[in-house]
Amino acid sequence: MRFRHPDGSTVHLSYCTNVHPAENLEGVLAQLRDHCEPVRRRLGRDRLGIGLWLARGAAQALINDPAALRGLRAELDRRGLEVVTLNGFPYEGFGAEEVKYHVYKPDWADPERLAHTSDLARLLAALLPDDVTEGSVSTLPLAWRTEFDATAARTARTALTTLAGRLDALEELTGKSIRIALEPEPGCTVETTADAIGPLTELGSARIGICIDTCHLATSFEDPATALGALADAGIAIPKAQLSAALHAEEPHLPEVREALGTFAEPRFLHQTRTRTAAGLRGTDDLDEALGGEALPDGAPWRAHFHVPLHAQPAPPLASTLPVLQDTLTRLIGGAEPRTRHLEVETYTWQALPAELRPRSRGQLAEGIAAELTLARDLLVDLGLKELP
Repeated sequence: MRFRHPDGSTVHLSYCTNVHPAENLEGVLAQLRDHCEPVRRRLGRDRLGIGLWLARGAAQALINDPAALRGLRAELDRRGLEVVTLNGFPYEGFGAEEVKYHVYKPDWADPERLAHTSDLARLLAALLPDDVTEGSVSTLPLAWRTEFDATAARTARTALTTLAGRLDALEELTGKSIRIALEPEPGCTVETTADAIGPLTELGSARIGICIDTCHLATSFEDPATALGALADAGIAIPKAQLSAALHAEEPHLPEVREALGTFAEPRFLHQTRTRTAAGLRGTDDLDEALGGEALPDGAPWRAHFHVPLHAQPAPPLASTLPVLQDTLTRLIGGAEPRTRHLEVETYTWQALPAELRPRSRGQLAEGIAAELTLARDLLVDLGLKELP
């Protein structure tokens, strides 16, 4: 979906296809047919943006077969879909029964992360619509926090410097500008926007900036005004923002609140949980760990890294952090010019919701995603943007 900002520039809104995980090219083509096009039709749109997730196997197949890449682009056109951004965070296995810590491998100290991200940039340059010259790829925020020492940090910095040079060469060759966005996430080496400023300033490349995920921002109790202000002061670019909402529990000490939170503890994804204390932010790596004992103080609200559907607040006594999303979006897009032009709805946890909340068919899932995009569209229109055909 495209919008005209009051400054005359185009803002793109898409949804991320990691909600329909596919490990190979055949699966990617099937998701376009079975999921993405049905969402577009429910929205009544001639064109819909998708934030494509290409697992390593699918990406390699496209890199190695130019005809297959041309075929993917033709399939996107045929189904009324367009791609201006890729989700390069998960490498593979995002549809596995247990993802958890595996999603953080390989990290940026592993040469395979550089190879994969370089391939994604090349693929995106070929997939961009003819009238679009800028693309974005979100990626792992360096590494999970453990086993990432000073040597690994230097290796990661060298890899990102190499990547920046490759992106310069790619633009010279194709005329397409691809930017990479580190996506801060709780528990990672770069957990918050504040954590990103040092590494990105040291890197000093306009090609590599930050991806603001509003679920992650809220889970870490970051204030949008403070976070975005610090990024602006440091001159850090925001190539992309992901519109998502975390799970919020106002009174986690109450038995009924803990019981409600327990229905969201599930074995597939990691749900980092945080609270604020007088000594600072405290957290656990997963929701069941927070609920299982005294690992997390419960005298103040908890937030869990569980991407809940934007349009559907959890039932009381729980809530979502949609207000944080709204505040962040206003500061990103509502000014004289947009701080980012790529927005992506990323609720990949539909099938991880409590059983009674999960979609029971492809049609129900398409309706839910369409409702999320409709909410995001309405927020943009309220900020003065005009929806384009």
